[in-house]
Amino acid sequence: MSRRTDAGPLDGLVVLDLSRALAGPHAAMLLGDLGARVIKVENPEGGDDSRGWGPPFVGDGESTYFMSCNRNKESIALDLKARDDLDLLARLVVRADVLVENFRPGTMHRLGLGNDRLLELNPRLVVLSISGFGHDGPEAGRAGYDQIAQGEAGLMSLTGPSPDDPQRVGVPISDLLAGLYGITGVLAALAERERTGRGQVVRTSLLAATVGVHAFHGTGWTVAGEIGQARGNHHPSITPYGMFRCLGGHVQLSCGSEGLWRRLCAEFGLDPAAPRRADNATRTRNREEVVSLLEATFADIPADVLLKRLLAAGIPAGRIRSIAEVYEWEQTRSQGLVTEIAHPTLGTVTVPGPALRFFDPDPGGGEQETTPAVRSAAPALGAHDRVIREWAT
Repeated sequence: MSRRTDAGPLDGLVVLDLSRALAGPHAAMLLGDLGARVIKVENPEGGDDSRGWGPPFVGDGESTYFMSCNRNKESIALDLKARDDLDLLARLVVRADVLVENFRPGTMHRLGLGNDRLLELNPRLVVLSISGFGHDGPEAGRAGYDQIAQGEAGLMSLTGPSPDDPQRVGVPISDLLAGLYGITGVLAALAERERTGRGQVVRTSLLAATVGVHAFHGTGWTVAGEIGQARGNHHPSITPYGMFRCLGGHVQLSCGSEGLWRRLCAEFGLDPAAPRRADNATRTRNREEVVSLLEATFADIPADVLLKRLLAAGIPAGRIRSIAEVYEWEQTRSQGLVTEIAHPTLGTVTVPGPALRFFDPDPGGGEQETTPAVRSAAPALGAHDRVIREWAT
């Protein structure tokens, strides 16, 4: 029997979220998903920039962009140029475990909250600082926006139909990756704090996070001297692996081993040992020929029928779903990736759920789910001012 709990692995930890836009708020939200108390510090004049990002807006101008990265948080409005509010922030720092910020390098120091001052106030504090291009180096002062980082970090040169038509990834992936790398560092620093009793500063950037996922494209250049290029919807090193046209649509399939290639050929009456496709390296050198062969083979097969045949033959395969189809898909819902939550102005809303689940094994071989519930929707600006001020007194 499964169960959900309001507590989580980080229950009892306090996170101060001074960040705006996406990278920092995403990181802080994930810590909140894991059970931490997250206090979002916002400018009284409009709050986080992303409150104004849209459409779509719902209700009385609520930004769904803001809602996407600020669940499980409380909001307090503080003017960081006002002495009284800075003093209150200092008191919050003393009681916090983690502080997240993504100002341009040097901004926190100018506010009188440089890392030396933060750790003087609270030697156990873990500070996550996310920048656009790094906190030092010749271009440290540049502002970081996702698509600019995607381009500067080489990702757009790898994305799109051809090298002549670079494309951004369809989600703000540099921002999101920076948030994910950031909380990885935070969790490591919290673990080290258990041994040393001291906090530390964790730094990452949109540049670092994007370069960090170059994977085989990175080593392809640094080791082999080969520059990766955009190749549309087909893998640069594995063939066949990509999207294929069929009757009335498309399917995706992957033959990541020679065994899978032989299964594919057996299912559709092809010769797996033909000279120009006998092994993966040969097939990849002749990728266009292999793709053309398979698309000719699939031309008279409807997408649903083709997908069933591929899966029955043990070939990894799938369809291409719209965003609406993903959230309506029973498999998505079975993983807790869609949840309902009360919103302060909209009533009950359906929102994406956290990507992690937790389980306790039972002695009898079963398991109980202990995944923390989504406790609250994104807050209204300053909604928790009074509660937080009383707590910090």
